[in-house]
Amino acid sequence: MTRFVTTELSSCAEKLIRGRRATRAFRPDPVPEDTMRDIFSLAGAAPSNSNAQPWQVEVVSGAARERLADALLSAHAERRTSVDYPYSETMYAPVHQERRSAFGAELYGALGIGSGDHTARAAYDAESLRFYGAPHAAFLFVQGDGEARLAADVGAYMQTLLLAMTAYGVDSCPQGLLSFYADTVRAELGVTGGRLLVGISFGYADASSPVNQVKTERAPLESTTAFHDQGPSSESVGP
Repeated sequence: MTRFVTTELSSCAEKLIRGRRATRAFRPDPVPEDTMRDIFSLAGAAPSNSNAQPWQVEVVSGAARERLADALLSAHAERRTSVDYPYSETMYAPVHQERRSAFGAELYGALGIGSGDHTARAAYDAESLRFYGAPHAAFLFVQGDGEARLAADVGAYMQTLLLAMTAYGVDSCPQGLLSFYADTVRAELGVTGGRLLVGISFGYADASSPVNQVKTERAPLESTTAFHDQGPSSESVGP
């Protein structure tokens, strides 16, 4: 009986984790408020060092979402970037760049945008500041000094939030670009503290959109994970 329950639970966990994917085209249908509250309440069970829970989450919907989207597009057009966590293409090792390039080819290919069509790519990236049409967006701020250890805790919260959304049938897309306009987000939402780590668009996927058919591959286990086994202690080995 125990083995059956364990197998059933592991199957559910795998289905949940592998079933989560980034959605880049949404229907306008809003997520019911009670569902949103359940999701974010569940996400609050995320682990953090010494249970500090150093996250502050700002969720926008309706008119607030529209105002913020307009402000983000204006900041983007005027090149008024404000990044709390510095970003550079050079932070990626060659193997990571290869994975990013492969994903980009699939994504833009699904959109019918050629590799050399920089104008179309830029236009699509700008439109993503409207949250890919999602009716809601959540912004995750790191409280405290905002350094790496606290940001890691908020990263754990983000993954828990994404899985909670998946469990409730809500689709999502973490968007690094939304964090490139931290001052704009703070000004529009009246946020006075913390550092913006990421924005997450969420709602219900438009299943008819080709971009939502893109499936990203994952690196094989052996290329990212090492298992260390010391074997028997030398003290226990006989003559």
